[in-house]
Amino acid sequence: MTLQTVILAAGMGSRLGRSLPKSLTVLNDGRSIMGQQHANIRAAFGREARITTVVGYRAETIIEAFPDADYVYNDRYDQTNTSKSLLRALGTTGKGGVLWMNGDVVFDPRILGRAVAFIERDQSFVTVNTSKVSDEEVKYRIDAEGFITELSKTVVGGIGEAVGINYISSRDKKAFMRQLHRVDDQDYFERGLELAIIEDGVRLEPMDISDLYAVEVDFAEDLERANQYV
Repeated sequence: MTLQTVILAAGMGSRLGRSLPKSLTVLNDGRSIMGQQHANIRAAFGREARITTVVGYRAETIIEAFPDADYVYNDRYDQTNTSKSLLRALGTTGKGGVLWMNGDVVFDPRILGRAVAFIERDQSFVTVNTSKVSDEEVKYRIDAEGFITELSKTVVGGIGEAVGINYISSRDKKAFMRQLHRVDDQDYFERGLELAIIEDGVRLEPMDISDLYAVEVDFAEDLERANQYV
């Protein structure tokens, strides 16, 4: 089965202070943030992997840069958050599991290589970094069996941070989409995952990539840090 992947790139990314969508920010190696994401997906899953990108702000600039991808347009990009963008994309991906990522993540290509084993057994996961826990990031906690129980920016006593690369299995997808539909417009997709855990018994594994790099580029200092890796 062809792997379905989604990149969330509808937002304005105003905190970085650029006129173009944040995903088109050029890195020191000459690629854009989205360019390195495409390259990493293709390296791990081959040319047949389907890439669907959710666009909104200045959508035409992303489509022009990557004409071979599939696109979903979030016409309410300035009024909604990642929960609603992801919901729109998941509705186009059929019955299979879906790998998705935020459109501003610069990451080690070996992360997707590590994800292959999870995807092959169709196990839902959230990619995490346990080497740091910041107040501003999405944090998580686990139960005695190692599955995620809490996932949000407000988690108290979090043991690590989610880095914005995730997979929902074919068996968990319907419940997740139902929860994404009911959450508030301004909620992040993590709220949908958390509700699916609590109300639907979805079992999410943390995939630890603390030994690899993954940087969500929100501010200029994040971009500077990402450029140290590429």
